[in-house]
Amino acid sequence: MSDSVQKYRDYVITSFVKSVAPLVIEKASGAVVTDVNGREYVDCFAGISVVNAGHCNPEVIAAAKAQMDKLVHGASYLYHVQPVADLAEKLAQIAPSGLTKTFFGNGGAEAIEGALKLARLYTGKHEFIALQTSFHGRTFGTLSVSGNMARKKRGGPYAAGVAFAPVPYAYRSQWRNNPEECGRHCGQEIEKVIRFATSGDVAAFIAEPVLGEGGIVVPPPNYFREVKKVLDQYGILFIADEVQSGFARTGKMFAIEHFGVVPDILVTAKGIADGFPLSAFTTRPEIAAAFEPGDHLSTFGGNPVCCAAALANIAFLQKEDLPARAAETGAYAIAKLKGLQERSPLIGEVRGLGLMIGVELVRDANLTPASAETEAIRDAMFQQGVLVGVGGAYGNVVRFQPPLIVSQAQIDVAISAFAEALRQVIESTTLPVS
Repeated sequence: MSDSVQKYRDYVITSFVKSVAPLVIEKASGAVVTDVNGREYVDCFAGISVVNAGHCNPEVIAAAKAQMDKLVHGASYLYHVQPVADLAEKLAQIAPSGLTKTFFGNGGAEAIEGALKLARLYTGKHEFIALQTSFHGRTFGTLSVSGNMARKKRGGPYAAGVAFAPVPYAYRSQWRNNPEECGRHCGQEIEKVIRFATSGDVAAFIAEPVLGEGGIVVPPPNYFREVKKVLDQYGILFIADEVQSGFARTGKMFAIEHFGVVPDILVTAKGIADGFPLSAFTTRPEIAAAFEPGDHLSTFGGNPVCCAAALANIAFLQKEDLPARAAETGAYAIAKLKGLQERSPLIGEVRGLGLMIGVELVRDANLTPASAETEAIRDAMFQQGVLVGVGGAYGNVVRFQPPLIVSQAQIDVAISAFAEALRQVIESTTLPVS
């Protein structure tokens, strides 16, 4: 047994996960992680959709090292720090039009909490609308706006004043073969939620442009346009949670760009600094001005090293045109996975944008979630040297979210491992006839 494994058992709190994978990572590069015994794994989860530019990207590491030689911590909200100013400027340049003012934090949940607070202060309203099966973090406030019961079944009750709208999940709707109608109907349902499930005091609607933990659910193309009509009618802000989908993952710099609307507040983290802990929410100047002295702060937010890493990360994404590469590689992977779907009774749907891909596994024509089989497939792929994630409201979605620099050859390795895992699980499971 590795010394690290024993120390985890003795000293690290891990009771909140079902199990820690028997992997002790020694190093990583690109789309490959290497354990202490020298075995390599193709990483198709990217540290939960974080290292978009690849593990230990040399350009990002060099920028962070250079900054460490000058300044590690500068209390970035008490003094002016150059990387913070430069990164805020860069985000203003690449964010959807009009979003030019940024607050930096340390993690996604912190940024969501800040965005919720700002929406309340700006609007003078207090309620929120979120989506069923959504997930926005594990703090009290973020769990309050998360609809994914698998993530918040303990610890409640949570904050009042949150109503949940139907998720535009075409595959599990009555419009499975008509996503446009699903998008129209679910978008218009927002008005019913406002009228019948709130007191009419709604500050903001919060949604992930692509639901991550909820199972890589991609809303129909018309959904957010329908939603925005309702929000504008009632003077409600739109908070786009791009913690998982941002920074080129879906084939655009930000996933909301696929849907033809501009949010009022854009929340980012994960892929922003290629593994360095940093988060942000970016908004219009008039909304940002709602903060008054004492309303908000973060001791470590806007850390100079993390901001320098983020600048290098964004430069790399742009130089290598990783949005386009993610779109191309993602289309290649989805086509391969859909080929497997034609031959496998377990695969219900393959869906995704760019390299944010989900494969939903079901046991029968009634779409009974194949949750146990999904975990077995993840474990079988691990044994073959491929790392993937599991998600979905029912825990039955295999998540492929590799670094965006992953090669097609590495995708082939991953999909071959997935196919073999499917074969093993199907042979060991008695599946009902579809």
